[in-house]
Amino acid sequence: MTEQDQDRDPWDEFDRLTPAGPDRVEGYPGGEPVGFGFRTGVRSAKVAIGFAVYALTLGTILVVIGAAVFIGESHWLMVGLMVLIEVVFILAFKRLVSLARRRR
Repeated sequence: MTEQDQDRDPWDEFDRLTPAGPDRVEGYPGGEPVGFGFRTGVRSAKVAIGFAVYALTLGTILVVIGAAVFIGESHWLMVGLMVLIEVVFILAFKRLVSLARRRR
């Protein structure tokens, strides 16, 4: 690179460009959704249900491993906490699936 290239701001080129089209979502160039959510980023109920199944599976695996470790160490209070966490995962799964089904 030359010394001239190092001194110039790399964003100057992009600042000079005009928008390709009007914003579909005001304030977000190109109407890009922000994040992965049921109101913005997920366009398909299948994707939303897939994410819910993935989250439930991953959470259940982690809870089962934690419960097995705590049972081996006879920490029964922590086993109870693992059961409570699993109940939260199941309730969240039900909520995500109901939100996904209402999108159709």
